[in-house]
Amino acid sequence: MATWNVNSIKQRMPRFLPWLDERKPDVVCLQELKLDDLGFAGLLGGELERRGYRSAVYGEAQWNGVAVLSRVGLDDVELGIPGAPGFPHPEARAVSATCDGVRVHSLYVPNGRVPDSDHYQYKLAWLSALHDHIAAGPEEVVVCGDMNIAPADADVYDPQAYIGQTHVTAPERAALDRLLSVGLHDVVRERWPIERVFSYWDYRAGMFHRDLGMRIDLILAGSPVASRVAAAWVDRQARKGKGPSDHAPVIVDLDTAPDGDIGPVVPPPSAPVTTQGAVRLPQDRR
Repeated sequence: MATWNVNSIKQRMPRFLPWLDERKPDVVCLQELKLDDLGFAGLLGGELERRGYRSAVYGEAQWNGVAVLSRVGLDDVELGIPGAPGFPHPEARAVSATCDGVRVHSLYVPNGRVPDSDHYQYKLAWLSALHDHIAAGPEEVVVCGDMNIAPADADVYDPQAYIGQTHVTAPERAALDRLLSVGLHDVVRERWPIERVFSYWDYRAGMFHRDLGMRIDLILAGSPVASRVAAAWVDRQARKGKGPSDHAPVIVDLDTAPDGDIGPVVPPPSAPVTTQGAVRLPQDRR
């Protein structure tokens, strides 16, 4: 299975379908569709059907939007998170379905914008509702998507550069830890405990080419699913070239690994900048 924040499925179409044909995932979780349900069906419905995929979509015009695509079953579809707050109204940030016996959640967690802002408090409240929902079961579960949280300092290119920013604050990380405490495993990090692994790189300032990124796209699995992991990696190839998303797909193979036990980032960056304090975030430059 794979998760990918496509940052506009309409803009990503020239890349998405070839990627789907190359990787052939059984289950795909998408985020930031930036398209409503009817628009998604018109754009992709026929293409997905020809490839054997059914889709559960919770879309929203211009912003947000999530989907689960599956060719191994798609049952008991649920839109949203029970009890989750809106900003001020409910947003299209979560959709779940059962795929071949596994409950799969595709999530686009609120960004938070600025620490201690209204949107930041919304993010924490949304994560609390998500925790309660996942804690209710089942154990055969995968919670994945753009979590907008880097779990630890090792998941950003330079902790110094992120001081005062969202995605790395103690309350956000505590909310993620609380979610993990219900019995979820961060399967990429468990597979690659000390390696440099990122899934997002800002478009600006050559951040991708210098491998100055963050790991905020996560696949969290309950123990019965985590025990089946044969490979876990970031498909960096999909971030290269013309017209990419600023996120790369994260892929986890269960039971068998068609591409082998590769990773953690494929292909690896050629010349990463690793000196801490050397590069500020693009938005902090004056």
